Amino acid sequence: MLWQLICCLFVFFVSVFQGIKMDKEIVDLSSVRAKVKKQIEKAVPDARIDYCLTCGLCVSGCPASGIEGLDPRKFLRLFVLGQDQEILDTNWIYSCTMCQRCRYACPMGIDVGRIVYEIRGMRPKEKRPKNLQRSCDLQKQSNSTGIPNEDFVWVVNDVLEEVRENEPQWRDLQAPIDKKGALYYLNQNAKEPTVEPEEMVPLWKILHVAGIDWTYSSKWWDGANYCLFTGDPQDWEYTVRKQAEVVDELGCRYYINTE
Repeated sequence: MLWQLICCLFVFFVSVFQGIKMDKEIVDLSSVRAKVKKQIEKAVPDARIDYCLTCGLCVSGCPASGIEGLDPRKFLRLFVLGQDQEILDTNWIYSCTMCQRCRYACPMGIDVGRIVYEIRGMRPKEKRPKNLQRSCDLQKQSNSTGIPNEDFVWVVNDVLEEVRENEPQWRDLQAPIDKKGALYYLNQNAKEPTVEPEEMVPLWKILHVAGIDWTYSSKWWDGANYCLFTGDPQDWEYTVRKQAEVVDELGCRYYINTE
């Protein structure tokens, strides 16, 4: 009886299947593998995109999960499914902080942040977030806010003088600029001398109390590097190299990056 029942069910399902009209084509994904995916695999040989298990562990610690309707897992699926245009058009790549939490959570070690960096670099400059690209362009000239170097020097000296006058206990406070042979070189977030100059003072005081021999420079003093976030390695390397040249020129042994 059992075998008869099984046979009857088998015949039934076969007849039903044959009676169904297939109105959708079966797509062979191997023939439409994304060009973007291939570009990423060429730039990042250990990208391991195809290793994704879709387990979702990457999502659990991602601060950008759910923004723009994406998360690291869904982002990787776009590659696997050959969704080139969706990958290149999504602004989720600018929500991702490239913190690499997903990489450490992933059992396969997929570095989504590194992939995001490459995708950012593929986007034309005119289609990138305007403020981000503008800050990078300004930084390649001098600093990310675009204030003249002479203004930076003036602000530092003016704030230092004000502290000495208003706080007698700090009358010996120093904020050296272009001090040759200083042991430590200190860069500065460009926002502070531009709009929040008083925020520079606490670090000066710490260095003073600690007896640290340090100096700013009057050029390439901006510690931020917005070019790192545009995805152009040539741009961010240029700004880092210019800062390094200043450090070498001053003869400083150590570099303190406030960013």
